[in-house]
Amino acid sequence: MVATWLLTPLVRKIAIARGAVDDPKRDDRRIHKAPLPRWGGLAIYAGIVVSALAVLPMAFPNHPFPLYLIGMLVVGGVLVVVGALDDLHQYSAKAQFILLLLAGIAVQFLFDDKGRVQVVAPIALAVPVTMFTIFIITKTMDTIDGVDGLASGLAAITAVTLCIVGTWSAQPYIAILAAAVAGASMGFLQHNYNPARIIMGTGGAYILGFLLASLCIAGAMKAPGSLTIAAPLFLFFVPLFDAAQVMIKRYRAGDPLTQPDKRHVHHVLLGRGLNQRQTVLTLYSVSAFVCAVFVQLAVQK
Repeated sequence: MVATWLLTPLVRKIAIARGAVDDPKRDDRRIHKAPLPRWGGLAIYAGIVVSALAVLPMAFPNHPFPLYLIGMLVVGGVLVVVGALDDLHQYSAKAQFILLLLAGIAVQFLFDDKGRVQVVAPIALAVPVTMFTIFIITKTMDTIDGVDGLASGLAAITAVTLCIVGTWSAQPYIAILAAAVAGASMGFLQHNYNPARIIMGTGGAYILGFLLASLCIAGAMKAPGSLTIAAPLFLFFVPLFDAAQVMIKRYRAGDPLTQPDKRHVHHVLLGRGLNQRQTVLTLYSVSAFVCAVFVQLAVQK
């Protein structure tokens, strides 16, 4: 949290200098009125890496970095860099689609006896199911990032939940990395809460979505308990619900399913008279409640 909080102002200056700025005049979906620097994902990722390097060697002197955690951080780092470049060059939806699918495949084949980012299923099903799970969660984390502090706050709630479940199920690597993601999200939120001074950009949404999806698959979905297979539906309820209802509305209206618009749940709440802070606090509350229900149900035997 402290590392990301301290690094974000520096990243903000670099983003402004490099022209990585989000212009609200690009389309009518944007809520903010003035241009905002992107690239907050760089500070988020740096905070996570600093935390891992500081804590894991103390927690596990003999084996601080299992291969599956290295895989998460390395593949996540690639996503952050490509996401930062996307903020400058606006890559096509097809290119982003391929990138996220490749990330969802690559992380599965970096593993050891400490763990693996892959759903428990026959290999013919495990690879594609894991790939599409990571893709969907990462992409919905990107699409929910439309109001100051929303994506970073939801990521913090989900990461804290994963930390609790990892601790309860004796998965300390998962718990520690989830705590790092939670801390980085909270540190960034200090600069991203309304009125935001910086936004996380594509790289930030990608790293948070990818790491949370990977931690869910490697941790919560393998914890003891009858509902753990449904963990993504609980942990990512708000972004998944938002994506589902948007797709249904677009389908019914005959619009392209990938066409950006103002049908997202945060746009709906704003349209009903809530301000940005009220909107994010409402969605925080929903996410926290659903995550609390999951923890309660998951720990029951």
